[in-house]
Amino acid sequence: MKDSTFIKKVPPQSFETTSGFTALFRKEVKRFWRVSFQTVAAPVLTAILYLMIFGHVLEDHVKVYDSISYTAFLIPGLVMMSLLQNSFANTSSSLIQSKITGNLIFVLLAPLSHLEFFSAYVLAAMVRGIVVGLGVFLATCWFTDIAFNNWLWVLVFGLLSAGLLGALGLIAGIWAEKFDQLAAFQNFFIMPATMLSGVFYSIHSLPSIWQTISHFNPFFYMIDGFRYGFFGASDVSPWFSLSVVGAFFLVVALLALRLLATGYKLRH
Repeated sequence: MKDSTFIKKVPPQSFETTSGFTALFRKEVKRFWRVSFQTVAAPVLTAILYLMIFGHVLEDHVKVYDSISYTAFLIPGLVMMSLLQNSFANTSSSLIQSKITGNLIFVLLAPLSHLEFFSAYVLAAMVRGIVVGLGVFLATCWFTDIAFNNWLWVLVFGLLSAGLLGALGLIAGIWAEKFDQLAAFQNFFIMPATMLSGVFYSIHSLPSIWQTISHFNPFFYMIDGFRYGFFGASDVSPWFSLSVVGAFFLVVALLALRLLATGYKLRH
């Protein structure tokens, strides 16, 4: 009797195949979701505190757009600020942790292309940013009446900005060799650029010199375009904001892919 008679053929359908991209994407999503109390709930609470403090103090003293209360004006800015900061934090913290613990080598040894590596990290960052942003919106919309003027603008700027900060976080994680360097990148670049982008004010209320400086801040265009989707009013044309954010995303994405392709500070 031939040995082949003892071999039981298993139908191919019984095997569950998962691509390297899918596995890495799931890993990154599960990584932040396991500690969602810290990665999701905490930023939502911080945004609520911002709204309660600034909204209460400035509601009767600041008027930005006609027929729009200051509290309503503040909500889209807080949503976008939370989305940006958490998208950046997801990729940057994940990569620096993997580098310091030494388990990054297992990801690099996997049969992943540079584009798959980039896409998995950035898409996971977008998931976290959008989840946090949605949580902030749902938690703050009870404070005042707010509606969508054009939900498509909200969606486009939300997705594009989350992807941009995810890619920027990837660059920061590649560049940094320890947590101190990553903290410096976040504290001296991400945080000031976000806070000075019009989250709490319209740039038209600033002196002319500061208005000019604000136009060199790409974060301003993300928040201004996002806010346009809610109110149909903005400091600059949403189409111009979209072109700036799109161009900035292209530059950051290409730079991140280039760093991955060369193995900069990843392969020693």
